[in-house]
Amino acid sequence: MDQDTRPLASLSLTHVYYDPEDPLSFLCAWLALLPQALCIVYATLIWSTREAEIALMFAGQLGCEALNFALKRLIKEERPRRIHGKGYGMPSSHAQFVAYWSVFLVLFLMVRHRPSPARRHHRPYSLIERVVVSGVALVIAAAVAWSRVYLDYHTVRQVLVGCLAGSITAVGWFLVTAIARDTGLLSWGLQLPIARVFRFRDLVVEEDPCQAGWDKWEERRVEAEKQAAEAETQKKR
Repeated sequence: MDQDTRPLASLSLTHVYYDPEDPLSFLCAWLALLPQALCIVYATLIWSTREAEIALMFAGQLGCEALNFALKRLIKEERPRRIHGKGYGMPSSHAQFVAYWSVFLVLFLMVRHRPSPARRHHRPYSLIERVVVSGVALVIAAAVAWSRVYLDYHTVRQVLVGCLAGSITAVGWFLVTAIARDTGLLSWGLQLPIARVFRFRDLVVEEDPCQAGWDKWEERRVEAEKQAAEAETQKKR
């Protein structure tokens, strides 16, 4: 077949149908890309922080996606007739993805995270701040789930089942990781050669990695100012 007439395929991973005359439909199309964006955030945070908690959260996210893959092929319920998308619609993978992400994040912030005591250059996140972040995550997840119905990619039932499956997976995986912590399994895993090669650690439960880096910078800055002041004093003598 001639190369100029060869049929082309579409990369459906980021291909979203929406009504160009409807601004809300355009917004929903962008919301549909949130799972891909979150995967990039996961990968970036894991690589930059090497935090076990983030890696475990991402592992659960992948498990949630595998569950969705299996459920769709087990239930075999079609998408709404209007939509041009391929594959089954029950449950909604987008709704399940963001439900897992938001529920696990809420559980981490409200249950697992233990803010470190206030120090000279550090103020830990307050309960109100953690509640606000948790609320924002849940609102974003709800918006993504709703957008799937608005764009006619899924029925309301498919989205609700996706949210339920994602939430159950998040709670279940959170309990599994809690048991791994309580039994010392996580500590044992972090001592394995492969974990040490990649420098995985478990600090984010009590420490904000960004704040910890800022604390070190402030200590270095204060020390540099102190040395400069001492040098200036020596010159005056």
